[in-house]
Amino acid sequence: MYGLVNVPYELVFDIIETPAFQRLRRINQLGMTNLVYPGALHTRFHHAIGAMHLMQMAIENLKFKGVEISEHEAEAAAVAILLHDVGHGPFSHALENSIIQVHHEELSLALMDELNEAFGSRLQTAIQIFKNEYSRKFFHQLISGQLDMDRLDYLRRDSFYTGVSEGTVGFDRIIHMLDVANDELVVEEKGIYSIEKFLLARRLMYWQVYLHKTVIAAESLLINILTRAKYVSQQGIELFATPTLQYFLKQQIDTEQFNKDKKYILNQFIKLDDFDVLASIKTWTDAPDKVLSLLCQWMVDRNLPKVVLQDSPISAEMLLEKQTQISEKYGVSLQDTAYFVYEGTVSNITYNNEEKGIKILMKNGEVSDLSKVSQQYNIPSVNQTMVKYYMCFKAN
Repeated sequence: MYGLVNVPYELVFDIIETPAFQRLRRINQLGMTNLVYPGALHTRFHHAIGAMHLMQMAIENLKFKGVEISEHEAEAAAVAILLHDVGHGPFSHALENSIIQVHHEELSLALMDELNEAFGSRLQTAIQIFKNEYSRKFFHQLISGQLDMDRLDYLRRDSFYTGVSEGTVGFDRIIHMLDVANDELVVEEKGIYSIEKFLLARRLMYWQVYLHKTVIAAESLLINILTRAKYVSQQGIELFATPTLQYFLKQQIDTEQFNKDKKYILNQFIKLDDFDVLASIKTWTDAPDKVLSLLCQWMVDRNLPKVVLQDSPISAEMLLEKQTQISEKYGVSLQDTAYFVYEGTVSNITYNNEEKGIKILMKNGEVSDLSKVSQQYNIPSVNQTMVKYYMCFKAN
């Protein structure tokens, strides 16, 4: 995608070589999206390296424009973006919604602290940037904002591997339009249409890829499998699983427990990857628990739930009707049909001006929020939020 990518610092190379980072080779970037777009098999490792490459480009551009950035700051920014997703579990968000009740950012920060200790406090500035505690705030905006190197890379990368060309963004032009004013990351006014294209690409990628109804069905099915496996394990029923996955199935890991035994849990966590889950799901097709067995058979055979997607909430009557049908068809209790029939919402907002917004550096030197500038350029509203309601159920 970018051609040759250089590793800019010895510290960065040493971090890449650690087990915590190498594990990202075994974590799929897009979860179960490959069941819809077969080419979407790229990993968190790919993404982290790509985001670091874009960070190098951004730092060099800002230095060229006269922004004073020391080598130490440039190294810290590279480390911070490199490790921004190191806390993702198998299949990304599915794990933290089922068997680990700890947010991936909390896990990322804990792993960064562990690495900082291992590397003699050399990651201290990177951690400050990651937590938005560093004095120069624009560094954090390059890592976590509405126009950051994380989003620039994943949009281009996910578009490339899924084949959804609408997600292609001109990352190089956007990076060359970046500047710093009043310690804030800004975009030069002449880059306004590139930002419009970026926001449109992001909206389209959400509807066509991230929130595609079959992707929703597949990821919901995976969450239900892991949730059921954890429930069954805690009922004293022995299930096959790798030792690491077995630990997380039998333990109740929330933030409180995580903080009590952080080192041991992190040591277990960095051994856990997609392969643990996939091997277990394949074996659980013959599990003694009927609900778990059915769910896993459907996942292995890609026999996914049907999805109803609509603009209004799912009625209780519609939900109960489907649950009753499933209960009778598969011989499971009405309570257990929650694994087979369920509802939810998805939302897609192109731009949120209530967060730290994208700032435009006007030709007269003034800095204005994108939402105001877009009106001057007759760009359609970038603040519109779209909400969809869905119901998943087994149709056959």
